[in-house]
Amino acid sequence: MEFEPIGEIIGGSLKEGLRVRLFVPPQEVQEGAFLVAEDNGWLFYGLVTDLRLRANDERFADSRIFKPLKGALAELARSELLYTEAEMFPVLMQPTLEAYDASGGELPQQAMPVKTVPGHATPVRLAQAGDIDEIFKGDFIIGYTREQGYPVRINLEKFVQRSAGIFGATGTGKSFLTRILLAGIIQHKKAATLVFDMHNEYAYDDIASDTQKRIAGLQTKFGSRVLVVGLGKGAMIRGKRPDLDLVISEQDITPEDILMLTRTLNLRETTATTLDALYHDFHEKWFTEFRKMKVGATEEITDDNGKTRRVPAPDSVAAWANEAGVNVMAAEGLHNKLRRLFNAEYIVEEPATDALRQITDALENGRHVILSFGDHDKELDYLLVTNLITRKIREHWVKRTDDYRTGKSQEKPTPLVVVVEEAHKLLNREMAAQTTFSTIARELRKYFVTLLIIDQRPSQIYDEVMSQLGTRISGKLSDEEDIRAVLSGQAARDQLRGMLSRLQEKEEVLILGWGVPMPLPIRSRRYDDRFWEELTSGESNSSGITDPFTALGFSHS
Repeated sequence: MEFEPIGEIIGGSLKEGLRVRLFVPPQEVQEGAFLVAEDNGWLFYGLVTDLRLRANDERFADSRIFKPLKGALAELARSELLYTEAEMFPVLMQPTLEAYDASGGELPQQAMPVKTVPGHATPVRLAQAGDIDEIFKGDFIIGYTREQGYPVRINLEKFVQRSAGIFGATGTGKSFLTRILLAGIIQHKKAATLVFDMHNEYAYDDIASDTQKRIAGLQTKFGSRVLVVGLGKGAMIRGKRPDLDLVISEQDITPEDILMLTRTLNLRETTATTLDALYHDFHEKWFTEFRKMKVGATEEITDDNGKTRRVPAPDSVAAWANEAGVNVMAAEGLHNKLRRLFNAEYIVEEPATDALRQITDALENGRHVILSFGDHDKELDYLLVTNLITRKIREHWVKRTDDYRTGKSQEKPTPLVVVVEEAHKLLNREMAAQTTFSTIARELRKYFVTLLIIDQRPSQIYDEVMSQLGTRISGKLSDEEDIRAVLSGQAARDQLRGMLSRLQEKEEVLILGWGVPMPLPIRSRRYDDRFWEELTSGESNSSGITDPFTALGFSHS
């Protein structure tokens, strides 16, 4: 099968990219287009990173030169003297099937990073369905090529093995893309997921603000496979009662959980010393005992000389501070700052049920948990609860993995993806070192736990955390710092920079990183009835291609 070339290579280099003289009008080739060049038994795959108008001689770019010419003669002159040049950045290379048949070698499982270049005058064509299927081998359609609408697949099993990020400016459809990915993970049973749903978006049906159409919730589609948890006793989520109320025991709160709230509560440098003293005196009950203390409580005592004076009451903060050798003003100041937590209705001394254990058991059994915060949507609630739960999850998964690797358990831990919205609040430079999330990003992949972070300001996420993200999917970004953050660590970041700023809002995303063979701008899938029909029917090959080599024009004979 022969494919019509759109141009030919006229120069370039491996480092700076290849120059392709186009045979077609420039409007037929977009920035980010997936191109293929075949030369001497090798297929070269690359992206269009720039388009330039060229002339054989710059004097010919002046339209006045062609005015004396008429009709077809003028068009012929223009076509010969003026042309469009595309810059093709080569990413992958692979021997053709014929080359392997001739050599008798083993057919490669995937293309390799490009290490050389095709020669002069090599024809270049737009990638076809077979090319896409050959490079993007996977079980889940994440989107479609922008030019011809061919499906682009990712391997979900590989995707969940490393932390990932979904980015984009406000209004670019991050939550819809997150729903699509979560639905794929749940349907294909690739991992358990724990979703911290700050805005109560994922569990139940909703109405889209722009189209006014119904948006299916994940529990609506997956039923009992999704456990919806509400924060606080009697929680209501979009007018519905969740499957489980999360009420936190005071004994589950550690001094480290409080220190993580330093910026939010405006805590002082003396806080750590006070917390250490509290934990030393009361151990796991430090939060309960501190809450019961009174600020400013005094009593009168009479000394041996009959004189009366006022001293701190035995149940006061000051009395404990004096006994523990802690600064009284610092202790009372901390007590006042913690009053917001002392009064939180979802924190109690002795919960009726161990909701944290139920969440852990559900995840361990491969179910999916969506924690909706309901009315508790303040930053303080989000930071405390997400960090506390994730710390518990981390401790459990580390133990399970160690038991599995040492032979104490025969059951491999269930892979877990922790989904975090507004990630910059937990993973900024000040917070990252104190939260469990940064530990997961850096270390917990070997314990079968990874992150999926969603954020509109990736530049505010700590660089060390961003460097650990395997796959990045980004909608349009306009801020230069945000673009730099998403592309950090990528080999082709200079070539991809312009693509992020020119994506269409709510329609296009750039997918890149460890989870995909090469970067590619795609038209993202729509979260609609067609999506659910295709997902539940087994993701039929909507390209109609059953054999990618056949689509590439190769024979198996």
